Amino acid sequence: MDNAAPLRPTLWRTCRVLANRTRLEMFRLLLRQPGQTVTAVARQLHQPLSLTSEYLRALEARGLLTVRRVGRRVAYRPNLTSRLAATLRATLRQESQPLNTIFRLTTAFTHPRRVEIYQALQREPRTAEHLRASIRISSWALRRHLKKLEARGFVTQRNGMFAVIQRQDGLGRALARLATL
Repeated sequence: MDNAAPLRPTLWRTCRVLANRTRLEMFRLLLRQPGQTVTAVARQLHQPLSLTSEYLRALEARGLLTVRRVGRRVAYRPNLTSRLAATLRATLRQESQPLNTIFRLTTAFTHPRRVEIYQALQREPRTAEHLRASIRISSWALRRHLKKLEARGFVTQRNGMFAVIQRQDGLGRALARLATL
């Protein structure tokens, strides 16, 4: 029996996997038709078999899919015990343009520095200079990361102070929660 520790994927790596429209299409397809093989997913989405296999393995590595091997075949299904996968499912069902919404929100956290900045601001609002000094990041890089977090609706600036925005949407809340773990 394997006593391996459960997966604890990092948020920024998970967001990098999700910030890809083809992988999101694969996840959506598996929500609609769980238990599909790599070949079936590749055929339905008109993707090369090797790319489909790589993308499905990436989603599985982030804990979003589960795998069942039957001989030489590998069947994938969503891992709905994962809170993030369940939130993605809800977003795909509720949003008018769900792939754009997921892509936009996940790109807020595709870099470990943005997660670090968000965590610092979650503790207390700060000026850019205070953030720069505490995180030890260049002014240029800090501006770039703050701009992305602001554009994605996770951070706001008022009177020279940066602070987190309490998200009201399910996926935004889930990502914000994961960023502070």
